[in-house]
Amino acid sequence: MDNVLVALGASLLTVVVGMGVTAVRIRQLDKAAVVDVTWGAGFVLVALVAAVVATLSDEGDAWHAWLLVGLVAVWGGRLAWHVRGRALGDHAGKEDPRYTEMLGGPVSEVGIGTVVRRVLLVQGTAQWFIAIPVAVGAFFTVDLWPAVVVGVVVWGVGLFFETVGDRQLAAYKQIPKDQRPQVMETGLWAWTRHPNYFGDAAVWWGLWLVGGLASGWVVGLATVLSPIAMTLFIRNVTGAKLLEKTMMKRPGFPEYAERVPLFFPRPPRRA
Repeated sequence: MDNVLVALGASLLTVVVGMGVTAVRIRQLDKAAVVDVTWGAGFVLVALVAAVVATLSDEGDAWHAWLLVGLVAVWGGRLAWHVRGRALGDHAGKEDPRYTEMLGGPVSEVGIGTVVRRVLLVQGTAQWFIAIPVAVGAFFTVDLWPAVVVGVVVWGVGLFFETVGDRQLAAYKQIPKDQRPQVMETGLWAWTRHPNYFGDAAVWWGLWLVGGLASGWVVGLATVLSPIAMTLFIRNVTGAKLLEKTMMKRPGFPEYAERVPLFFPRPPRRA
């Protein structure tokens, strides 16, 4: 029980520090989208701190803790790097419409206090809760080997959807507007309207298998709400559904939405 409390406390402190630094950066850049970088990078820091503390205290299997660090670092590092331009200033002065919607206006008008309450507190709490299987798993030995193997496979599927989906969308955006289709509807985007968000969810189900369930049925059941929360969070709160409030106004998107599922992929079909 003590090691669980240490894991939860260390991860909570890491998230608080990360969100505090993010608040300062948001105020400097006047862009709440900075938190998107913290979303990926923060999980990496939580996994790293948990592995270091577990290793120094001689808890769990060291290879297990550092495997979790590696998996989280590949996913979180890629995600943070991918969104850095939009979030940190490549489009100076242009806020992500999701955050304008959440805040009720730009950061300069609503104030940093509103950003903390409506964005950082929510995302910080979600980040801490979702990372529990990784943080706790670092302090336990592996009891269920098959869960590690299946978890790495599921993580890989999620990373594939997220990485390939992002690359396909980037290639689509490189096509001149007068030459490209109204809506991206090829590749993984013909299977799901949000392959990147689905990939995020799959990655965290994989990490739950590796970090939570692999540590035993008790730890697995105690931490299963974390990947459930991740799935609901990116599907219904700050991810797919919020983005679609804007996307549905674009020509061709409602028709696309009738043919392609919102989140969970299925083989392409035509109306």
